[in-house]
Amino acid sequence: MCGIAAIVSHQAVNQELYDALTVLQHRGQDAAGIVTCENGRLHLRKDNGLTRDVFTNAQMMKLRGNMGIAHVRYPTAGCTSSAEAQPFYVNSPFGLTLAHNGNLTNTEELKEALFVQDQRHINTDSDSEVLLNVFAHELQSLGKLHLSVEDVFQAVSGVHRRCRGAYAVVIMIAGFGILGFRDPHGIRPVVFGDRITESGHDVMIASESVALDVLGFDVIRDILPGEAIFIEESGRLHSKQCAEYVKHCPCIFEYVYFARPDSIIDDISVYKARLRMGTKLAEKMQREWPDNDIDVVIPIPDTSRTAALQMATILGVKFSEGFMKNRYIGRTFIMPGQKMREKSVRQKLNAIGLEFEGKNVLLVDDSIVRGTTSAQIIQMARDAGAKKVYFASAAPPVRYPNVYGIDMPAAHELIAHGRTEEEVRIEIGADYLIYQDLEDLIAAVRKGNPSIEQFDTSCFSHEYITGDIDEAYLEHVEALRNDSARSTHDSGNFIIEMQNCD
Repeated sequence: MCGIAAIVSHQAVNQELYDALTVLQHRGQDAAGIVTCENGRLHLRKDNGLTRDVFTNAQMMKLRGNMGIAHVRYPTAGCTSSAEAQPFYVNSPFGLTLAHNGNLTNTEELKEALFVQDQRHINTDSDSEVLLNVFAHELQSLGKLHLSVEDVFQAVSGVHRRCRGAYAVVIMIAGFGILGFRDPHGIRPVVFGDRITESGHDVMIASESVALDVLGFDVIRDILPGEAIFIEESGRLHSKQCAEYVKHCPCIFEYVYFARPDSIIDDISVYKARLRMGTKLAEKMQREWPDNDIDVVIPIPDTSRTAALQMATILGVKFSEGFMKNRYIGRTFIMPGQKMREKSVRQKLNAIGLEFEGKNVLLVDDSIVRGTTSAQIIQMARDAGAKKVYFASAAPPVRYPNVYGIDMPAAHELIAHGRTEEEVRIEIGADYLIYQDLEDLIAAVRKGNPSIEQFDTSCFSHEYITGDIDEAYLEHVEALRNDSARSTHDSGNFIIEMQNCD
């Protein structure tokens, strides 16, 4: 999962792009980058690390210009090399930079075509660099010395014809403007808005609406599946549907885990969706275990808090904050390597003994992925004095890998893969385990926008909406994502500065 942002303004955009990345930091903690454009010249800074660590005051001063794009990343195929930090750049045609959230599912096929037919060189293992070069070739093949907006949209149509998978993209064309577009299924989120100032009309694109809110932009709407918008340097906005076939199938895991609760994605409030998840799960518990002896409901910070609070309300049970979170430790879901994840859980959470001692506790989490964190937290609750520890997951069992931009582990590393719910309960050490039903999850999210007929639920259902995923592809993904493969990747230091730094 990654976060993208782009701004065309009448004033310097470096600080606002930095602020946008801090708001989107939850979408990726592996690397960050910003590129700006000043009088046709690009200024780029990117490196591994959190946003606050990648950019110094001196480096920020060099990011001059009134338009730019930005990116926060965690790797979607296990690689942590800073050479793959975004934005990516190609000089031909016109000078293009790209930031991408998602994952292409035909990357190898595209790489071969780019080399053999388009005669373009790919320097990393990133599908985002492939996507940029596909767009660059489509634009260059038009043979135009001076671009029009229609030329840009025609190139996007070419991307849709060639690329499969999930992609929410921003591309800056030096001296011309910024392009934003979304795959024909609208799997990954992207929204745009504007702001009227004394200086003129500013436009912003971002992965989540909260980034626009914080910077004082009014949300216009989500970019539609298959649609492209183009913002000229003047701030003039254009839009066009560039895909022949579209079917809106947003990723449901955005609402479960990734997105901030104060965001609205595809006209669905993430906060309200999580409240409804809590309601659905509580109602299921009332049906299946009406005579439960739960004394207190405790969320596992932070994404489960909304659902847990609603569960406590429906069940008529006390809600308490039983764990304190160290916010300077990254998400264990994102961290490479099992040993690092196990070590970080104890560093990240600390139990408040008074909330557990002598009580039957229901712990609520947004989902159970590897089960490592769940097992350790259950043991922490027991160590804090809990009599019994029950566990509730606001999502159904995660049994299959996601191939559309979420770096879920290999299938054999998913605790629910090949196991029954009872076997998972025993594995994590809970006295009772309840999962959300998939139908209830879909209903909880869809209620916010009934026009969405289908969601990507592949990690729960094994149904891949792009229709091009077979066992051979999943085996290839598994080879890239297992922990042993991750540990062999180079994570060296690599910094790009395209401007004159004298």
